[in-house]
Amino acid sequence: MSVLEVTAPGQLAPVWDELISGLNLGVLLTDDRGQVLATNDVAAELMKLAKADLLTGARPAGWQVRDDTGAPMPDWAELAGQVLRAGSPLSIPMVIARSGQPLSRIWADYHAVQVQGRRRVLVLLQPVHTDVPHSRGLLDPLTGLPARVLLLDRLEQSLVRARSRGTLSTLVLIDVQQLADFNAEYGFDRGDDLLTTLAGRLREGLSDEHTVARYGGDEFAVVAEHPSGTGEEIAAQARAAAGWPVRIGRKRVRPGLRVSWVTTDGQASVHAVLARAEQQLQH
Repeated sequence: MSVLEVTAPGQLAPVWDELISGLNLGVLLTDDRGQVLATNDVAAELMKLAKADLLTGARPAGWQVRDDTGAPMPDWAELAGQVLRAGSPLSIPMVIARSGQPLSRIWADYHAVQVQGRRRVLVLLQPVHTDVPHSRGLLDPLTGLPARVLLLDRLEQSLVRARSRGTLSTLVLIDVQQLADFNAEYGFDRGDDLLTTLAGRLREGLSDEHTVARYGGDEFAVVAEHPSGTGEEIAAQARAAAGWPVRIGRKRVRPGLRVSWVTTDGQASVHAVLARAEQQLQH
């Protein structure tokens, strides 16, 4: 899990205010429940809220945050939880609307950070004046698989097709358990080798029509479409493909895997599907 270290705003209150007030992008610092702890005027303008309302959580009547398809976004507590559980950045486009009318389009980058030993989420907001820049962060540099941004896009497309065609869409999450212990015992290079090996096995062991992506620091994801049934068979295929022992030096190590899956007819939002799969992964 990769977590940034930042200085607490309370320690440098005047400097913090001066620094973020001079930025041309929005800055939000939230706790693990999504409560805004610090922000700047640019963020308030992009969110179409008064700065005081942004800090207190007050929202005017009809104010909404939606994704690019018009579906409601999950609340900030849910998004903060996703970022902290995954331990990796989350980049998503969002639309600020009021009474159904779009007011602004924003690209939001979520980062897990540590402030005085406490887990926080740093959110950077930038306006989107044209179509969402899909060239940003499409591929994971380690494994070459689609990264989280592209995964969200592929999952959204899959849900749209499921709704329009009357088919089903399945998301499978694969968690490589105790990766931190593996890195401690064998070294980070070996840990990277393990992730690269598992990525290749998943890509080769599943259908070319499935999207295999790196979801987080120690998690992979699979998006699949099918006419009927559940995702149980796809989850089993993913476990079988990645579950073979891996040779580390002279040792053969069987990776510990935890797998969850969610199947939907497309009526659920991207973030609802992700949240459900993550919740199942924890049990």
